[in-house]
Amino acid sequence: MILDFSNPTAVLLFSFTLMGIVFIRYVLVSGLFYVLFYLFFKEQFWHRKISSRLRPKGQTWTEVKWSAITASIFAVSGVGMLWLWQEGYTNIYVDFQEFGGIYAVCSLVFALLLHETYYYWLHRWMHRPKIYRWIHKIHHDSIVTSPWTSFSFHPVESVLQAIVVPVIIFYLPMHYLTVLVLLVIMTISATINHLDIEIYPQNFEQHWLGKWIVGATHHSLHHSKFRENYGLYFTFWDKWMQTESPEFEALFREKTRASGKQ
Repeated sequence: MILDFSNPTAVLLFSFTLMGIVFIRYVLVSGLFYVLFYLFFKEQFWHRKISSRLRPKGQTWTEVKWSAITASIFAVSGVGMLWLWQEGYTNIYVDFQEFGGIYAVCSLVFALLLHETYYYWLHRWMHRPKIYRWIHKIHHDSIVTSPWTSFSFHPVESVLQAIVVPVIIFYLPMHYLTVLVLLVIMTISATINHLDIEIYPQNFEQHWLGKWIVGATHHSLHHSKFRENYGLYFTFWDKWMQTESPEFEALFREKTRASGKQ
């Protein structure tokens, strides 16, 4: 037993610890990308900055405050997953040999596809006018995004995002390390998508893999256009449902052109 859920003090202490871990992970990943692309390698990457608008004063601090709330909600979700696992309600397994390495990779890919499908349709629902004003507007207050935007959500949206992994592990057998990899991918992907600097290489939008991957250009268009590019990790739902911005490929080519020159 990892945690004695009959001990309220232990559960509360673990919850606060996990909240700190989730928030520190957000700060470390967002801070790392900010330092790398906004400070250390600014000269090499600044011509790849997507938006020409300035961020409002205090926007970063606002994003960090909302992200702290998101971290607490994600921590509650993590505690819930731990309880479900200990009580035997999930399909998480600990013996890597039980399913093998190929299955571990396949389960990760399948979980990403499930998450993508859930989020795409949730995202479109959150853009319905009444829902948008109530839930999703907080995230879209960041019209010009940054690495700090990645966790900046209204608490209700944070809950809606937090429930997907617990639901997946109810039905899909996943090694506990695969679940951790999934959570890391979620964090890094969200940071890259909100970076507002395109870090993927030139012609990546035409690559057999790259054309299916969401990046900063793709998601920045969502924040500026609102009604296009709803994808989370992948572009396939946007392509199939014809919600991908017709400006995406041209903008990507413009931002990834060598030295930003013609």
